[in-house]
Amino acid sequence: IGLEQDEQNMMHFSSTLGLASPWTLGFSIHNTHVFPFQIINNYLDGTQRGAVDSVSGMHFRGSKRKVDYVLAYHYRKRLAQHQQGTSPPEPMNRADSMAVFSNGETRKGHLELQPDSGQHIPQEPLGAQVIELGPLDALEEEKRLQREEYEHNLVAAGLEIEKDAENKSQGLSFVRIHAPWQVLSREAELHKIKMPTKKMYAIKEEGGILKKLNEIWCKLTEPLQPQVPQENTKMKSLSYPFSREKMYFTLIANNVYDAAYPLHDLLYQEWARYGVFYKFQPIDLIRKYFGEKIGLYFAWLGLYTEFLIPSSVVGIFVFLYGCITIESDIPSKEMCDQRNAFTMCPLCDKFCDYWNLSSACATARASHLFDNPATVFFSIFMALWATMFLEQWKRLQMRLSYFWDLTGLEEEEDEKDKLTWNDRIPGYAANCGLIFFMIMLTFSAVFGVIVYRITTAAALSFSTNETTRSNIRVTVTATAVIINLIVILILDEIYGAVAKWLTEIEVPKTEKAFEERLILKAFLLKFVNSYAPIFYVAFFKGRFVGRPGHYVYVFDGYRMEECAPGGCLMELCIQLSIIMLGKQLIQNNLFEIGIPKLKKLFRKLKDGRTEPKEMNTNQSKDPQQWDLDYSLEPFTGLTPEYMEMIIQFGFVTLFVASFPLAPLFALLNNIIEVRLDAKKFVTELRRPDTVRAKDIGIWYNILSGIGKLSVIINAFVIAVTSDFIPRLMYQYAYSQNGTMHGFVNHTLSYFNVSHLKAGTQPENSPFAQDILFCRFKDYREPPWSPNQYEFSKQYWAVLSARLAFVILFQNLVMFLSVLVDWMIPDIPKDISEQIKKEKSVLVDFFLKEEHEKLKLIESFITRDKHKHKSGTKDQRSRAASFCQFNQSQKGSVASFSSQHTEV
Repeated sequence: IGLEQDEQNMMHFSSTLGLASPWTLGFSIHNTHVFPFQIINNYLDGTQRGAVDSVSGMHFRGSKRKVDYVLAYHYRKRLAQHQQGTSPPEPMNRADSMAVFSNGETRKGHLELQPDSGQHIPQEPLGAQVIELGPLDALEEEKRLQREEYEHNLVAAGLEIEKDAENKSQGLSFVRIHAPWQVLSREAELHKIKMPTKKMYAIKEEGGILKKLNEIWCKLTEPLQPQVPQENTKMKSLSYPFSREKMYFTLIANNVYDAAYPLHDLLYQEWARYGVFYKFQPIDLIRKYFGEKIGLYFAWLGLYTEFLIPSSVVGIFVFLYGCITIESDIPSKEMCDQRNAFTMCPLCDKFCDYWNLSSACATARASHLFDNPATVFFSIFMALWATMFLEQWKRLQMRLSYFWDLTGLEEEEDEKDKLTWNDRIPGYAANCGLIFFMIMLTFSAVFGVIVYRITTAAALSFSTNETTRSNIRVTVTATAVIINLIVILILDEIYGAVAKWLTEIEVPKTEKAFEERLILKAFLLKFVNSYAPIFYVAFFKGRFVGRPGHYVYVFDGYRMEECAPGGCLMELCIQLSIIMLGKQLIQNNLFEIGIPKLKKLFRKLKDGRTEPKEMNTNQSKDPQQWDLDYSLEPFTGLTPEYMEMIIQFGFVTLFVASFPLAPLFALLNNIIEVRLDAKKFVTELRRPDTVRAKDIGIWYNILSGIGKLSVIINAFVIAVTSDFIPRLMYQYAYSQNGTMHGFVNHTLSYFNVSHLKAGTQPENSPFAQDILFCRFKDYREPPWSPNQYEFSKQYWAVLSARLAFVILFQNLVMFLSVLVDWMIPDIPKDISEQIKKEKSVLVDFFLKEEHEKLKLIESFITRDKHKHKSGTKDQRSRAASFCQFNQSQKGSVASFSSQHTEV
């Protein structure tokens, strides 16, 4: 296959280059730097040699070789000589000869570093001397020997390395690695990665009105495009699918090396700055720089943020509809009308007096902002929105897989340990027990906050201050939500560590299984932790209060809390908004910015205390790039990034009926989140090794599950938590004139104050003598009925209507979601056609190459037949020439034949 040796193919080959299994470290060398100068065969062009000085730390010292990978380690010189002798230890030169006798074994030999080539050459020891080693010295010497052996294997593999001299008694040292073009080509062929050929073909574009709309869209969004080189989407190189193996970091786990990482160079100006928040992301450049796995995450995050725009607009319209119709809402006007004089039963025993329903006017009016008919439409819209988002992501993922040559990618992993079921049973048992315990811990925290609300409300009701007593509900709700938020943030950090430990003791078979099980455990624990308080307010608060004269008590004298007169939907909105905004502001933003900086400062202070103040001859005036990158935090994976967005996706979809502005706040957060994550990846974390992936894995299944769960939850929020069904039933079944007049009186039941239990009547009440009946919100028979205080017929009718609505809403929305899923194909039509075309072009290309080679071989045979009458010597010479040519072409012919057979 004809290879184009330019920058694009260099990035393509080197992005998946890795060392073979004989080397225990097994890191991958990634040469995906987007370099502003011309790179030829992974080497800076000689005509642009002067430009190297402007790029600090990206090349070998005094050389044109690029630094493709860096190994970092801490060393400590052995102190045996210094303790026995009288002179201080002299700086050791790696070229000095030595022979070490340790634990009865003799290890000798060393590596000498050539100044320009970066190669190590084994040398024989001269004048060996015996050194007594202590336990720490023996361990350090063992690490040094492992490093030398490993570095010798690197050089033997064709890589070029450059090391810092260890000129201090202890300190930090770097091994810089350069992969020549020959190594890149060899490893690309060995790992069978996709290689573009010189054969290119045009990509079919949509015609007609779609083409015109696309051209208009491109012109409108031209100012939003980042100023980076764009991929040519009209032409594509023909490529062939291969596979890749994975390796593990065993030497790093054994502390022989401290870190292994490629270097940062670009991507800050046009992507990682807050000033470019309005621009699209350079996804292709991100993929070349970080690899496909991280590229897919930012592509998913970008699409999710774009989809939040229409949902935010619709949510704003729903909220504005509530604001516009608040003055015409009859139930809230009746509740605020003081002439109605609805005298309500006391909210607590003894210390609470009778009160007028009009005092809750503000709560009733605020509830209408979120409890109106438009929220039903918005719930259906958001369910369809979630389905369309997932379908669009599948299409975008397929498009990226096609252009990134991931369509034939197969992930194969070897099992880590061969364990039987008997070996795994203790781990599974520990997982089930601890997960159950953690969930119970979350429920206990929620119950603790409930007790706090009840006791605080009772304590504030004792106050003699009228203002304090009138604001009891607001004070208790606000402080309880803040306590909930703090508990959620603390337990989130604990649950993340517990999930990792539980997955480790479970010993999954492969790395992929480990990651999936870790994600599932962490998501389950954090999902319960984040949504348990919200579920309580939505579906349990006020359901088990009882009635006047027969209340349910938590402790002696403390009644279960009940909803506000306007219902629990307003309180649910407050709970959801504070927890969502608090998690986004504190956990997603402040923690992401502050924690890496604190860890970086802590590591700097720790290294400053442990390392002696000695002159380091390796230290240049300006810090090198490998020094700057070593001070950054190591990359720990994408799980935290996905997790915070998935939890936010739940806030946006699960309880959106109670908070239509949730998509708007999520959009504002994500606009910052995209650049915050970009800045963190570029400036706060070491550049991770590139990992190829064809999809986002198990996260898609979690998103799909949340989307289906949101339909059920929103159905119950509308039917149970809001007053939508009772209002609908009253207007069409019980109203005299088909309007909402009289709705408030219809929902309030009567209670005879003489039936209050002894000791629970209000003390020192000025209204006690004038009040015979008080009202409470419920559908119960009046005290003059034969079945006094039992549930009335209206209660059972409303309950039946609520259940019917849940079933109807769920099935309707599910049907519409399936319909949308069926109407939108997973693979875009143009991509499916291009895949078919590529296969056809690939077959034609290989057949043409085969045909040309066969014709060439036939011409040699025909020429030999024509000259058969010549001398025997000449004939033998030609036969030898032909055999030599045939042997040189054997590999390529066999390769093309096998490829043709597979196609």
